[in-house]
Amino acid sequence: MNIEIIIVISVLAVGFLLFLFEFFTIDVTALIILSCFFGLGYLTPSEAVSGFSNPAVITIGLLFILSSAIQKTGLLEYLVITINRLLKTSRSIGMAVYYLTISIASSLINNTAIVAIFMPVTIRLAHRYHLSPSKMLIPLSYAAILGGTLTLVGTSTNLLVNSIYMNYEGVEPLRMFEFFNYGLIILFIGTVYLLIIAPKLIPSRTTTSSLTKSYHLGGYLTEMRVKKGSALIGKCCLDRSINHNYDVTVLDIIRNQKHIAKNIRRTILKEGDILFVRGTLENFIRMKEVEGITLLTDEKLTQAELEQEDNELVECLLTNESELVGQSLMNTNFRQIFGAFILAIRREGDIFRKKIAHMKLHAFDTLLVYGPSKKINSLSDRGDFIVLGKVDTKLQKERLWWVSIYVVLISIFFAAIGFIPIMKGALISVVILLCLKVITAQESYQAIHWQVIVLIAALVPIGIVIQTTGTADWIGNNISHFIHLFSDYWQPYVLLATIYFITMVLTEISSNVATAIIMVPIAVAVSGQLGLESRPFVFTVAFAASSSFITPIGYQTNLMVYGPGGYKFSDYIRVGLPLSIILFFTAILFIPKIWSF
Repeated sequence: MNIEIIIVISVLAVGFLLFLFEFFTIDVTALIILSCFFGLGYLTPSEAVSGFSNPAVITIGLLFILSSAIQKTGLLEYLVITINRLLKTSRSIGMAVYYLTISIASSLINNTAIVAIFMPVTIRLAHRYHLSPSKMLIPLSYAAILGGTLTLVGTSTNLLVNSIYMNYEGVEPLRMFEFFNYGLIILFIGTVYLLIIAPKLIPSRTTTSSLTKSYHLGGYLTEMRVKKGSALIGKCCLDRSINHNYDVTVLDIIRNQKHIAKNIRRTILKEGDILFVRGTLENFIRMKEVEGITLLTDEKLTQAELEQEDNELVECLLTNESELVGQSLMNTNFRQIFGAFILAIRREGDIFRKKIAHMKLHAFDTLLVYGPSKKINSLSDRGDFIVLGKVDTKLQKERLWWVSIYVVLISIFFAAIGFIPIMKGALISVVILLCLKVITAQESYQAIHWQVIVLIAALVPIGIVIQTTGTADWIGNNISHFIHLFSDYWQPYVLLATIYFITMVLTEISSNVATAIIMVPIAVAVSGQLGLESRPFVFTVAFAASSSFITPIGYQTNLMVYGPGGYKFSDYIRVGLPLSIILFFTAILFIPKIWSF
């Protein structure tokens, strides 16, 4: 071991400690490591910034944009409705489909986005089955992680492993669906584990009510009109499973200014019917888009008013000092005075059957207010309201929403058959969506997780350092000495187990990206020293680096559910360690069958 190798290992060790104890954010830690190697002269200026031009990094940024475009389509909401119908038939089947839907979606869309989208849905499901949300939030994260291993674009780790591997001469790049066969095996095993074993290991940490405010799960009251072309026309609420699919209760039907209050669920609906409903904002929006209905206020919003770019949607709490208390919206002339619209009202503990315009306001009613940003901002300056926060939900379907789906699917197809590289396909797709104004440039910039981009770009040059300083070869030699203690037959299997184990441990205490960058050169070096094909060991690194289940810090989705689930660090060990051990032996058994030594 020479002095360079000692320095490299020392810097990496300090870096791992910084990642573990989070003295700095992960991107800052990555920049610190990069700066150390650059300052020591182990990297040239062009090598130090090479990560920012790395195809994998650029591809990841583009995929963030495409993921955001897919989110805007509302496609996942339709999937949720289908799941709800299955849940009505069988809870077990429904939960299996739910986790598989998350996994499949995560194979094509950034898994961080998937968890963000499905977290409120998961909490609602927990509420429906009288479960603590903690029982379902860890499985949500794990399902997204497992799904990300199915394709090259499912996780940034796979793209990065491929980018590093392609730097070696005489190797073929990892193909789009080359991950699928083994990914499908661990997805099946993981899903069975989440359905049968995980619920017995996960403690009940939180109650649904504690998350109600955070995820807008309280019950609002509003009115909806059945418009022309609606799927509800000629059907009753029972036929469309309104209550079950959307968790929305129809309290009354108004037809030709007459109230229908009996047998509401079986009443055949007609165009122009007004439904008096109670539910959550998210479910109102979902029901609006799928069933073809419109939200109403006492003074109707025009399409032009709905689509004003500076409009905002906020939750406001009516104070007990407000002059509006005891008055109806009709009498207060809310629109003229405040320049905004009341879309819905929430009053805890009460169910009422009046038109919103006729309801007398009570102190501490929660109002869903929609209007120009200047008018919304002025509400907080008055003593009448406490603005609780902006609600980030669209009130209309995005323009050319279907284009995103076709563009993404076509680009993936062309990449899968090798017609174009995935980066080229992603870039062309983003440009098409920008030109058609399906997404805006500002939305594209906002969609990119810049912390992730900086993290990966800063860590990519570390792989160069590990190779050029001989660190990878030195570590490979030591592993080779250990492997030679076994017979020729067992050597490949012991090496695979060793690489998987080291990668699995490192990814739990550090960034999975950092782990992949360090382990790929080592896997290639040691497999070459033993005269073995490098490909199975590179895939071993990819799968092991992505399979982070034992700690909340190992993967971003684990951290996302940590707070809402009320988890302790030990909960992840209790649930994730058995799964990691199972997948460890699964890798030893199946990877050699798919990628021969």
